Amino acid sequence: MIHQELLAQNPDIMCLQEVDRLDKITAMLESSQYSHLYAAGQSKKHGCLIAFKRSKFTKLSHHLVDYDQEEIRADGDTHTRQGRTFRTRNIGLLLALKSTEDDNWGILVVTTHLFWHPKYDYERARQAGILVREIIKYRSSLQISHWPCILAGDFNFTPNDPAYALIVGEPLLDEHRLKISESQVVHISVDPAWQKTSSVATSNDEEEAIDPDRVITNARVATPADGLLSIPELEDLYAQGAQLRSIYDIGLRESRRHSDQFFRTFGDRVSLPLGKCGSYEPEYTSYAHYWKTVLDYIFVLDPVGYQGQVFGLLAPHRSEDLEPGLPKRGVCGSDHISLVAELGWH
Repeated sequence: MIHQELLAQNPDIMCLQEVDRLDKITAMLESSQYSHLYAAGQSKKHGCLIAFKRSKFTKLSHHLVDYDQEEIRADGDTHTRQGRTFRTRNIGLLLALKSTEDDNWGILVVTTHLFWHPKYDYERARQAGILVREIIKYRSSLQISHWPCILAGDFNFTPNDPAYALIVGEPLLDEHRLKISESQVVHISVDPAWQKTSSVATSNDEEEAIDPDRVITNARVATPADGLLSIPELEDLYAQGAQLRSIYDIGLRESRRHSDQFFRTFGDRVSLPLGKCGSYEPEYTSYAHYWKTVLDYIFVLDPVGYQGQVFGLLAPHRSEDLEPGLPKRGVCGSDHISLVAELGWH
């Protein structure tokens, strides 16, 4: 069912996360004339995959971002320079694709799967900020800043979370700052010498089936030696990059203005401050037993001098069609729905 769903829209490019059973999906992609690039975090049983039509693109170069190994400051020892809260083994995957029709044009495709635990807002903001930084550096190193960049994946944050505000270039609200401050901790996976104080054990893998309301456990309050970014430093991390735009937030906003079709959006069920980005994200992108929210996005970073346009979107599912939860036969073979967009640059 998932294979049929992937091919149904005949996409030129696919970005997939939590990919396992690699032999089966790669066989399907090969038989459908797609090339692919796959990568996973250390010892992870699943990873991220980018697929592209061989008739449209050729691979120019790729880059793997291992969030556990990336540094966010120049001073101190390795632990301090990384400034992380958890050994997550999450990655970002960057793939530069050159057009088969125009040697001067291509696209930078990026996918990622950010840390899942709902209470670790700082870590997700750190990871997303690192990814934006690496995208800018990578585009510059390849001299492809005139190419558009698409960033699509499972970000594990909602439109009213701090990482979303940071990635689309909006100022942090007081509630965002509180979420970040409360998650500035260091987990035992980063500091094994720290003595556990909780009787509730958590594995390094921290499986995603755990109750999402679970509080942070097996972690201590961060100290200056841990190197975590202050909120102003975190904002500066994003300021070094460029503002990304969410394709569904743009597209469904325009659809609401100019079409008679009505699709419920995130803003119809969660109140956001007037004028904030994120209100027009789909009502849900994940509808499992524990997760019923928006976690997945397609962001775009336009090249200098060009403005990306949304020519079409795959309509999001109605919530009543998702009951009692995903996966659901005849609706979606995953616990996350597909996001599909037709884009162009002028």
